[in-house]
Order: sequence, then C-alpha cells, then structure tokens
Amino acid sequence: MARSKEFDPDAALQAALELFWERGYEATSVADLVERLGVGRASLYATFGGKHDLYMKALARYIETRSPSPIEILSQPGPALPAVRALVEFYAADSIEDVRRRGCMVVNAAAEMLPGDREVARVLDANWAGLEAALTSTLMRARAQGELPEGRNPRALARFLLVFLQGLRLMSKGSPDAARLRDAAAQALSVLD
Repeated sequence: MARSKEFDPDAALQAALELFWERGYEATSVADLVERLGVGRASLYATFGGKHDLYMKALARYIETRSPSPIEILSQPGPALPAVRALVEFYAADSIEDVRRRGCMVVNAAAEMLPGDREVARVLDANWAGLEAALTSTLMRARAQGELPEGRNPRALARFLLVFLQGLRLMSKGSPDAARLRDAAAQALSVLD
C-alpha cells in the first residue's frame, strides 16, 4: 500500500522557489531545503529529484507565475506602443521597488548558472525568445497602426528592449539608485519616438 505524502508538494515547491530566489543555487544546500520545506531528505528526493531538479522546477514556476506577465502587459487591446511603454515602466518600477534586492530569478539564474548549465540555458533561451517574439509582434502591430515609423525594424527594437530589460534587472540588484533606473528607462523608451 502506497503511503500518502505528509506535506503539500505545491507549497514545498513555492518555498524552494523563495529560497533559491533569495540565496541562489550554489548557496542553497540540500540541508537548507529540507529545513525550509519542512520535509525529510528522502521525501524531498522522492518528490522532486535532486537539488538541480528542484531548482529547475522552481525556475519554471517563477517564469509561469510572474504577475503580471510581460505577455499580459503587451497583449492589451488598443494602441500598441503604450503597451511597450507600460512594460518598460513596469520593469523599472518593479526593479526600484525590489527592496530585498532579490532581482529577477531569470537574471539571477543567468548570472549564476550560465554558460555551464545547459538545462538552465535552454529554459532561459526559451523565456527570452518568448519575450522577444511578443515584443516583436507588438512593435509590428505598432508599425501597422502608424504608431511606429515604417522604416523602423520591430525585431531589432525588440532585441534591444529585451537586452535592456534584462540589464535593468541586473543593475537593480546592486544599485538601488531609482533616478539611474528611471533615466535609463526613459532613454530606452526614446528609441520608440
């Protein structure tokens, strides 16, 4: 007869996400996870696999549960450029308001795990490709609606904004200078004029 789990795997995964986001992969030991999740080592391994498996599940959850998601912001009906501006402004405001200086878990994973971890690289590449595609699509819509001049390259602009947004997140971890982040966001938005 199979024993039922004595803990909530969903709550445990959320706790693992918070711990990895707070400390990073290398600074989080299996003992730390056992303590934070309140589960035995055997239950942890039986439910989630090893530490790296759990990290990958936590990273996937982070990406899936961001609210609002960048895609939601870009998918607003009506004119397209205000949605792009809203996304950049959201990233800047969220970075400024990150008082715990945890940053973005995607950016943290890139800084800590790349280029050596191919599994993390695949997840991050897919995440960035999705954001780039959404930005490109929104900027193409903006061009079609006459909000963006015909000669502008939506894909190149999307790539610029993707790189800018990820850099903004990285800068916010070490430099809580709100004026610096706001000024940078304003300059990034000027490419849309």
